[in-house]
Amino acid sequence: MPASSSSAYKQSAETLLAADEPVVPVLPVLGMPVHDLGWNQALALIEQKLTSQQGFTHIAFLNANNANVMVRDPEYREVLGRCLVLPDGIGVDIAAHFIHGGRFRANLNGTDFVPASLTFIAKPLRIGLLGATSQVLQAAAVNFRKHTPWHEFIEISDGYFDRADPALILKRIEMARIDLLLVAMGTPLQEKWVDRHLTADHARVVISVGALLDFVSGRVTRAPGWVRHLRLEWLYRLWLEPNRLWRRYILGIPVFLGHVLSHRLRQPPAPLG
Repeated sequence: MPASSSSAYKQSAETLLAADEPVVPVLPVLGMPVHDLGWNQALALIEQKLTSQQGFTHIAFLNANNANVMVRDPEYREVLGRCLVLPDGIGVDIAAHFIHGGRFRANLNGTDFVPASLTFIAKPLRIGLLGATSQVLQAAAVNFRKHTPWHEFIEISDGYFDRADPALILKRIEMARIDLLLVAMGTPLQEKWVDRHLTADHARVVISVGALLDFVSGRVTRAPGWVRHLRLEWLYRLWLEPNRLWRRYILGIPVFLGHVLSHRLRQPPAPLG
């Protein structure tokens, strides 16, 4: 997240929340509306969702890999269409520039956006963690508590529960009286599971976070700051885990760019603004 004072963020939040219905602009990527927000606006929006007494919001992220999944999986596309979708990574910036002539205001990837949101929101929240392995889940909870000790973190379950019979997990979530639930079960499973099973009875906001718990736990190392600044964290991850990620990046990036080119040729560019 760009360096800036918390007071500046709070001022932006007050400005945005002053409106009854804040206008949230979008830039569609391959037909999927992706919210085009700066950091201040995005943090204010999630604070509004979390402190509201009503409603249910499922937040997901769109990057090049998720977009490839979306193209071949109509059910996943439908689920994303019911989410508040945020831009993740340089791939969707390239797509936005090619399709619309402009890029997203901020790279709101979950690995940065979720910790920044927890820091930004001063009101203590009850935050549930669901997914990953039990070891990763426990380590992530410990580090989250160090990062934002005013929030309460509840370890719901690792990601290896019986998905054919989720009643026990759903009851556990409901009984925990959670404000925010972070679900880390991988795309597209996590988004579909949330969409199928969770409602406002379980949490005000649910975020499908992918590999976030791996990073927070320390199991996977983040790229150095200068690498992230150059928007090359994907290359760093590929270097760390080539056997697992080569298909996603070596094959997936050209496939994604092919989808973008095909989409651009099929329809004229949409005007910005």
